[in-house]
Amino acid sequence: MVTFLLFIIIGLAALNFLQYRSNKSDQSNLTYLYKKLQRIINEQTDEKLLLHTDREDMKQLLIQINRLLEHNQKIMASYNKTEISMRKMLSNISHDLKTPLTVVLGYIEIMLNDQNRSQKETDELLQKVHGKTVEVLELIKRFFDLAKLESGDKDIPLTRVNMNEICRKNILGFYEVLTSKGFDVAIELPEENLYALGNEEELDRILNNLISNAIQYGSEGKVLGLTLRTDEHSVYVDVWDKGKGISALHKDLVFERMYTLEDSRNKSYQGSGLGLTITKRLVEKMDGEILLNSKPYEKTTFTVKLNRITY
Repeated sequence: MVTFLLFIIIGLAALNFLQYRSNKSDQSNLTYLYKKLQRIINEQTDEKLLLHTDREDMKQLLIQINRLLEHNQKIMASYNKTEISMRKMLSNISHDLKTPLTVVLGYIEIMLNDQNRSQKETDELLQKVHGKTVEVLELIKRFFDLAKLESGDKDIPLTRVNMNEICRKNILGFYEVLTSKGFDVAIELPEENLYALGNEEELDRILNNLISNAIQYGSEGKVLGLTLRTDEHSVYVDVWDKGKGISALHKDLVFERMYTLEDSRNKSYQGSGLGLTITKRLVEKMDGEILLNSKPYEKTTFTVKLNRITY
């Protein structure tokens, strides 16, 4: 009996010792996790919590904490990218507004200071002031349009749209410009009408932006093409040119806010950097996708992909 009781006492003592060690180990692990987590948060590093443990509940806790850390790191990376983009956008807005406004101010000063000018000269100056003012208003309108698209305030109702008619109407709208600039135009439209889920007004705007962009930046190639094609599920509109194109370095950036190629700041390639951003947002609002493929001086193609409607 005494021996049995002695075994029980020894067993209880061993369990108590093991529990003490386990508690001490848990306390040590928790202290480590607290200090490591505090350092990750304070220093904003991209580290993860690493801990060797046999406890399943502790493993699951570590998995969820690491998921939360990863989510937070993605949010911070997105925030930092947006902040950099906004700073660049504000810098470019300042530049793009300052230039025409400075010109307008110059014209007004000429009219105020030169009292001996003829009526013809006055009319010419007023026409230039009017042109620059329209330029500023158009730029401001684009800023508001982009803000509405990104905030979700712009409602774009989607319906069944005849893509053949949309393409035909928009390319004909540039006929005089293309002819005056000496462009060869290649149009490929299927005989049967193709229908897509979209918004006619916004599709006009999208194609207007893409064709204008091809004329402006692809003028050296003197060729502009528009192709309408389809597969089982989608309708594709390709707007292409054979100009200087877009290098691989810039390919992923052309749809970013206020992004312009370096030479787009000169008079030949003036642009706000908002056109393609707005185009991309509009396509996405129609549950579509815009793609870019470019080989400089061979072929640069912007492709709008929309959901096909077959009925």
